[in-house]
Amino acid sequence: MILPMANASNSFDVLVIGAGPTGMASAIEAQRAGFSAVMIDKGCLVNSLFNYPANMTFFTTPELLEIGDIPFSSANQKPTRHEALEYYRNVAQHYKLNVRQYQQVLTVTGYDGAFVVATRDRHDQVHEYKARKIVVATGYYDRANYLGVPGEDLAKVMHYYKEPHPYYDMDVLIIGGKNSAAIAALELWRRGSRVTMVHRGGEIHGNVKYWIKPDIENRIKNGEVAAHFSSIVLEIAAENVRIKTPQGERTLKNDFVFALTGYHPDYEFLESVGIKLTRPEMRPVCDPKTFESNVPGIYVAGVIVSGARTSEIFIENGRFHGKQIAEDLKGRIAVTSPHPT
Repeated sequence: MILPMANASNSFDVLVIGAGPTGMASAIEAQRAGFSAVMIDKGCLVNSLFNYPANMTFFTTPELLEIGDIPFSSANQKPTRHEALEYYRNVAQHYKLNVRQYQQVLTVTGYDGAFVVATRDRHDQVHEYKARKIVVATGYYDRANYLGVPGEDLAKVMHYYKEPHPYYDMDVLIIGGKNSAAIAALELWRRGSRVTMVHRGGEIHGNVKYWIKPDIENRIKNGEVAAHFSSIVLEIAAENVRIKTPQGERTLKNDFVFALTGYHPDYEFLESVGIKLTRPEMRPVCDPKTFESNVPGIYVAGVIVSGARTSEIFIENGRFHGKQIAEDLKGRIAVTSPHPT
């Protein structure tokens, strides 16, 4: 059935929740197909990338991060966070993307062809949008996996690592043994922190990138970075951390803790809009070809499609979801804007 056009100022054919690379790609493809589109994000444009470590280098090549057929030029074989932020800003400007930043989605009500989305901005004002179709592309990086131990709520405990300078000459504990933990440990040690790693696994994770893994392993072997494997944190206190190791419990002097134990999609939000999740993978139920969920008119895109298996989908493959969604939209709703030239 072809639905009527949306023409009010806050009414759109497609509303995309999430303004990361996948959300941007979904909005671009919707626009290229002739539909009006708006993106809403509780943070800034590509908010997750902005919150990556300041000196981060991607593990992929620039062309695999491209969206909208806009070339990503980089002086490096592997682009930096700074280059990626500039690239996605330029893409947003090129396509004149309608991005409503710093708005938290409160509710999604209505039905296919007549959804109503309520948001709250950083000034505590509520906004209402109408959309015929919705794409949920909320990613996962802003939902940390918590340890559930006493003291985790202390101000000195962080689930995101940004840069090393504030921790010079400090005792820093890093919880985790994957890429983010290894990178943080190396940067902090090289900038003068006294670094200790605690990891429940028996060694540095095998998936740590090939140029990082030997570096961190050598630092541990040389005693430059302390490490406790097959170990867990029992309690975090103001001036120390209590851990359980194969040799027994230990109390470590500590100033700051980075709990880099991974992240997960916002399952509660997905379920709040009626999307069913499979257990135990927590994958949203959706058509694998169109990405329409079990809720008619609501699509999912990007890493959330993989549920708890967040290592299955990255920017490199999630960026194509928007094309598949746009193809499905073409046969289901009328075009409201001319195709871009």
